[in-house]
Amino acid sequence: MPSRTVRLQVVGAMLLIAVLFSMPGTAEDASSEAVDLRIGVVADIHAHDIDSPLEGKYMSNTARRLVAFTDAMNAWPADVIVELGDFVNGWVVLGADPGDPGRIPEILTWADSLLAAFHGPRLHVIGNHDVYNLTKDQYRTRLGLESTYYSLDIGAYHLVVLDVQFTVDGRDLANTYTGVAGAVAEEELLWLEQDLASTSLPTVICVHQMLDATVAEWGQPLIANAVEVRRILSESGVVIAVFQGHDHANNHSLLDGIHYITFEAMVDQGTPPSWAYVTLSPATRTIHIRGEGEQADLHLEYTLGR
Repeated sequence: MPSRTVRLQVVGAMLLIAVLFSMPGTAEDASSEAVDLRIGVVADIHAHDIDSPLEGKYMSNTARRLVAFTDAMNAWPADVIVELGDFVNGWVVLGADPGDPGRIPEILTWADSLLAAFHGPRLHVIGNHDVYNLTKDQYRTRLGLESTYYSLDIGAYHLVVLDVQFTVDGRDLANTYTGVAGAVAEEELLWLEQDLASTSLPTVICVHQMLDATVAEWGQPLIANAVEVRRILSESGVVIAVFQGHDHANNHSLLDGIHYITFEAMVDQGTPPSWAYVTLSPATRTIHIRGEGEQADLHLEYTLGR
């Protein structure tokens, strides 16, 4: 397989080690610019050791589904995998005794140990369920992350992971139990604008809650300052796609030339295990998604504004 160059900008030490060892290459290797990037995408795993029968979430199948995913990604093989948030369900389940909430951090560690069977780097996006029973410090420590938002270059592409688990006044969401709304903090917005200005590579944004969704009963976007975030993405001229989870169902929209793609959930809701094989091609400027389970297939073209 052709080598790829990786330049990390803000990422945890464990992820840095994984990227550097799994993708050999040098800055002089210009061939990486023409090489397709293969990304395995999985959303809304909701790792737990019991089920939530009133929600129809059968989380006792977590291990079987994660093993199937990592086996598939190693066999493909993917260059990197992206987990789009709600990695752990949190203590709240409906219709059963949820047990001791103190075990939720260990469930997160256990789930990550299963995902670690993938032979390459894995990117984590923090979801609303991930802070039901955890602080962000606990989340970062368990997953070996320095930050819950960061970016990196892999081959011909720039990947950005966003954290939208903030209150509208910029405080961390933590121990929320049932919270789902979120926002991007002012400091992160500034970082995002600077990060996108520093690259000319086609860029994919990874986020949990959907940036293109409006909640009718709230009369506002799902992410409180989504309009401002989308403005930054659009004006950058480099963002080609946004990968999202949270809704548990496929969706695609095109706004200002940017593809907003919501991926099917992995958690068992009477559905087969679902994930996506995503191929980004710099030669053809295409995003090809081959779905597993309920995940839809998509073939999309992109353009760059600068």
